[in-house]
Amino acid sequence: MSLVPVKDLLEKAEREGYAVGAFNCNNMEIIQAIVDAAEAEKSPVIIQASQGAIKYAGLAYIVALAKIAADQATVPIALHLDHGTSFAQVMQCIRYGFSSVMMDGSKLPLDQNIEITKRVLEVARAVGVSVEAELGKIGGTEDDITVHEREALFTDPEEARIFAEATGVDALAIAIGTAHGQYKGEPKLDFPRLEKIKSLVKIPIVLHGSSGVPDEAIREAIRLGVRKVNIDTNIREAFVKGVREVIAQDPGEIDPRKVLGPAKKAMTAVIREKIRLFGSAGKG
Repeated sequence: MSLVPVKDLLEKAEREGYAVGAFNCNNMEIIQAIVDAAEAEKSPVIIQASQGAIKYAGLAYIVALAKIAADQATVPIALHLDHGTSFAQVMQCIRYGFSSVMMDGSKLPLDQNIEITKRVLEVARAVGVSVEAELGKIGGTEDDITVHEREALFTDPEEARIFAEATGVDALAIAIGTAHGQYKGEPKLDFPRLEKIKSLVKIPIVLHGSSGVPDEAIREAIRLGVRKVNIDTNIREAFVKGVREVIAQDPGEIDPRKVLGPAKKAMTAVIREKIRLFGSAGKG
């Protein structure tokens, strides 16, 4: 099947009370691991490309790999731009064939964030591409995007309502205590804030920086309305661990297939666990 908009996946998740995993890719093996896990769990899945992934692998390569994966898959697959930072870049990803984009205007004043998101929506809606936006600042580092811990701001529920009503965006990423990258301690999510936002905003909520968040916290977030959960760091950790284990066992190994094959299996196992945690297994 062909790539599908994230909106389609999240509308079904909203009706049935689960979340869809959005997994960041950087190369062929990661995309294969994401799709292998989705097929094994019979789950819809979102392949995400961040600023760093696009810079590393190239836009054309990422789109080509994702389209091949979707064409061969039996489950719904979306290709999503993670943290688009400019109108021009978002338009470029739409032209290349992304089925979903994120316009991250969270560093802008509310009115400017609304304005640029509406500009993106005007184009995206015309070509059937779904749009995610962000309010609040999520701490940590996402490739070239860094928000210092002291600058990380939680999403204001009333601003979320105003933003959602003004834009009609398909999904909204909010800041409730998660962070990009590896956690230094256990994250504490602001569930009352999430519950308040969900009562005011009648669209799917997105949770960024979810690697390292305890399973019980993820389950509670989904119960309260999160419908898209982003995972990147856990995949990177599995990849590197798999490579290191092969090299440690045989330092003289030079066959990339024998090095990357086990890493791909390790990533697939982690992604399958996340899919079951999110409740999307069997929903594809």
